[in-house]
Amino acid sequence: MILDNLNKTYLLFGIFAGILVFASSVGFILKQKAGQKPSSVIDNLNARINAWWVMLIVIGAAILLGQTAFIILFGIISLFALREFTSLLPTRRGDYFPLLIAFYFVIPYQYYLIYIDWYGLYSIFIPLYVFLLIPIASLKQEDTKHFLERSSKIQWGLMVCVFCISHVPALLNLKLNGFKGEPIWLAIWLIMVVQASDVLQYVCGKLFGKHKVAPVLSPSKTVEGLVGGIVLATALGVAMAWLTPFSYLQATLIGLVVCIFGFFGGLVMSAIKRDRGVKDWGQLIHGHGGMLDRIDSICFSAPIFFHILRYWWS
Repeated sequence: MILDNLNKTYLLFGIFAGILVFASSVGFILKQKAGQKPSSVIDNLNARINAWWVMLIVIGAAILLGQTAFIILFGIISLFALREFTSLLPTRRGDYFPLLIAFYFVIPYQYYLIYIDWYGLYSIFIPLYVFLLIPIASLKQEDTKHFLERSSKIQWGLMVCVFCISHVPALLNLKLNGFKGEPIWLAIWLIMVVQASDVLQYVCGKLFGKHKVAPVLSPSKTVEGLVGGIVLATALGVAMAWLTPFSYLQATLIGLVVCIFGFFGGLVMSAIKRDRGVKDWGQLIHGHGGMLDRIDSICFSAPIFFHILRYWWS
């Protein structure tokens, strides 16, 4: 069974690599046909494909190195994401100590708790204990100006960038009844379906989009793109149901749920960017924004997916 599961993992990555080779070829041909004429659509599509290549290579390396490496990888992702989130917030001297705690204590300890599989603590560590700790730490400088607002921003950043994202490696700790596959497949299923939904919403929106979903929050998102992307990504989830304990009907329903929450995650994070007056969270990924720009949808879908599995299958 171990060898069989390992071969299936290799096969899975081979399939995704083949899809990306095809997508890269299409992007290259489109770019050649466009010539010197600038095309934001083609450039954006190629940037997304390149980001997927990086994602596939990094996740593949983490999987080969084992569960510990996978947890460390998402700890690093949380670090970059929280850095991007806090860099857009106005800070005062009173924020330095709580930010120090957030980066050097909260992130490592949250992922350590996942490593030792202490669900009873990592499920409440940030929402409860860190929620109380951050405003207490902010008292050190006795800076009361915008105290509530400043504390809330750090708390919210930790919830989104650390707590929510940490549910992806937490999937590896689940023991599901009747599931004989590798737990890592559950994380792969979630990442691929949600990320595919993002890309397909963009492609369908450019091809068929006419009606804006939220013209102020995200002008590029359309009703046609939303529906097309979610339907196609859900179909991908159904096609990948063999990686999970889901029936085709269950894969359809869960795929719809995580794609919808992923969409709202992207929309909420876009609202924050609009509030801060920026287009992207950062420039970590050349030509395609920062870490949060790539994982904003997973921030909202990961905890939902985790708890669906934990309470309905384990």
